[in-house]
Order: sequence, then structure tokens, then C-alpha cells
Amino acid sequence: MNLRTFLTKSHDLSDVGCVEGFVAHWKPLHLSKEEQVSRQGHPEADEYIVLEGRLASCICGKDGKEICVGFYVGPCVITPNIARTRDGESLVSIVATTDASLVRMDSDLLSELMISSEPVRNWANGILREALSRKVDREWCLAALSGAERLAWFRREFPGYEDTFPHSLIASFLGVTPVTMSRLRAKDKNQ
Repeated sequence: MNLRTFLTKSHDLSDVGCVEGFVAHWKPLHLSKEEQVSRQGHPEADEYIVLEGRLASCICGKDGKEICVGFYVGPCVITPNIARTRDGESLVSIVATTDASLVRMDSDLLSELMISSEPVRNWANGILREALSRKVDREWCLAALSGAERLAWFRREFPGYEDTFPHSLIASFLGVTPVTMSRLRAKDKNQ
């Protein structure tokens, strides 16, 4: 999908004139499978929209263990910079799990555009609300549900992702081990 079509389908950016001006500020970015768009602990100042492809967002602990905290399947917006950085450094690493086509924009430029354009401001605020809602939903899932219930929740919230993302990433996203994930999937097949 191209950027213009993606933005035009947004309820807050349906004005074609606004979309045309907004599109001009985004710069293309192409990633090969396993290439990172963002690295934990490194400077990060951009916003991203995935037009095609799949990416995953992970946090690496001091012990070297990676925990998946997000999935992106184009077309979609990657979690806004304000929710994935602190003091200009990325809190996460975002890696392409397939070849991917993205667009990027400097966060400060987006902030300027939000001040000067109400439709852009409404669009960006809507994106931030959606991202925060997804994070809260996942936190609730991890705190309130059993392993089997987490997998069922994942399947409802992310249909088809189980067939397209590595199960090790899904297991870490759900807070279970890969072995537990395998057992839960096998149990479902036997029922």
C-alpha cells in the first residue's frame, strides 16, 4: 500500500489537501529481513509507518534475554516515538522479520505539523491513544490470564500472526516459554 492511500483511509486525515501536504514530509525507508530500524540504547528521533512487511519490537534485559513487546504488520504505524524512547534513546529494538517498506519522519517535525494542522494533530493523537490502549491490553493479559487464555487472547487480537511470526517471539510476547507455547498449541490441536 502506498502512504497516500493509507493516510486517506484514516478517519482524521480524509481531507485530500491535508493528506497531500502531509505525505510530502515522509521519507522512504527499505529494510531487508533481520535489519533493524531502531536499536535499544541508541539515539532515536523518528516516527515510522510500515507500508509493507512485518516487524517486531523487543527489549533486551541485562541478562541478554530478549522480550518481544510489539508486532507490526503493514500497513500500520509503529508505536510513536514518545512511547518508545527516553531522553532521545530508544527503549526497544525494532527488527524486520521480512523485507519491509516504511516511511519515516523526524518526531520534532511531526510535532510542528501537529501544531499547525488540526487534522494532523487529531491523527497523531489518535495513533498515540491506540498504541497506549494496545499496551494496556497486553499488560492486562499478562497479569490476568493463564497461558492458554493468553494464547486465545493473542489469536483474537492478532489474527494470522501465529502463522507469520516466529513462535519464540509470540511466546515471549505472551510471557511464556517456547516449550509452554508449543504445548499450548499441541493441546489445542488435540481438542
